[in-house]
Amino acid sequence: MSKKSLTAKKKTPDVVNKFTGGNWVYTKEVKEHFFKPKNLLWENPDSAKFDAEGIVGSPACGDVMRVWLKIDPKKDRIIEFKWRTFGCASAIAATSMLSVMATEKGGMKIDKALKIKPKDIMKRLGGLPDRKIHCSVLGDKALRAAINDWFKKTGQYERIIVEGSRVIDPDTKVTEADIESAVIEGVKTIEGLQKRTKVGIGNPACLDEAEQLLRFYREKYFGKEVSLTN
Repeated sequence: MSKKSLTAKKKTPDVVNKFTGGNWVYTKEVKEHFFKPKNLLWENPDSAKFDAEGIVGSPACGDVMRVWLKIDPKKDRIIEFKWRTFGCASAIAATSMLSVMATEKGGMKIDKALKIKPKDIMKRLGGLPDRKIHCSVLGDKALRAAINDWFKKTGQYERIIVEGSRVIDPDTKVTEADIESAVIEGVKTIEGLQKRTKVGIGNPACLDEAEQLLRFYREKYFGKEVSLTN
């Protein structure tokens, strides 16, 4: 096979939208974790089998993630990470990879696990298509929710992490800080904000406040001449 043929083969899209013609290519790591997800639970477990549980998302929109953890209290490490979620290949692959990251090499220290961000997951997956980046935003939130549950159960109240700032969407746990970060990273529209953070997907009542914050931070960082439609 010629070099030209190999290049063409590598660029063959995995998915093509029959209506828009848009396409994207998944990495081999994404495919591996989608077709063979690691640490997935098909049914809710007996809560007594795990030390902590975290849940984020909205049943109304289908984007719900649940995480169960077993923790070694002496070593302060996560030794088991199980999960359930619904979504596309990117969402499943991102959660699967997160579960591996948190438990490999004898388990991740809790303080380190609290610092995992979506970009860290995407890096391990070899990247995600731009239009699918939003699929990785719930995993780290669910993990932190589960760790906070562990802190509460064990009386470690001083270690409980308050997510960034005021919560704007109680379903997806999107905070004001999340919206500010999204704007800094280039989000310009309310549609773009929803794709990045999932704010208001299942709770549209919070969209007015989200849009006000989007406008505020756009003006703060990019000037008053900006538009929420460009």
